[in-house]
Amino acid sequence: MKRIELEYQIRSSSSVLFSRLSTASGLAEWFSDNVLVDGSRYTFIWGKTSQTAELLSIRPLESVKFKWIDSDEPYEFEFYIVLGEIIEALSLMVVDHIDEAEESDVIKMWDASINRLRKAIGS
Repeated sequence: MKRIELEYQIRSSSSVLFSRLSTASGLAEWFSDNVLVDGSRYTFIWGKTSQTAELLSIRPLESVKFKWIDSDEPYEFEFYIVLGEIIEALSLMVVDHIDEAEESDVIKMWDASINRLRKAIGS
């Protein structure tokens, strides 16, 4: 398993961006077709498939961390917001744990997802 960290510039306020990373309705705008929440369990639905993740941690306006619970491996993914100190640009950092053989496909998936996020927030 390999840890990857991807950085995306986002034109948005941290509160608008954070709502898209931490709420079922926000995640359903760009990450999956629908999201069902039951306590700390988030079920992400894509067409006829779904995967469930447990919310491991949440820091308001800073980060959200999940762990897939219906996987054989303990895959985690995390979103965190970084505000640049010099130019005050907002960046979204995506941390994912992947099989090395799937790295290129996973990066393409995140790129496409972040493009949907940008459209959803008008960035």
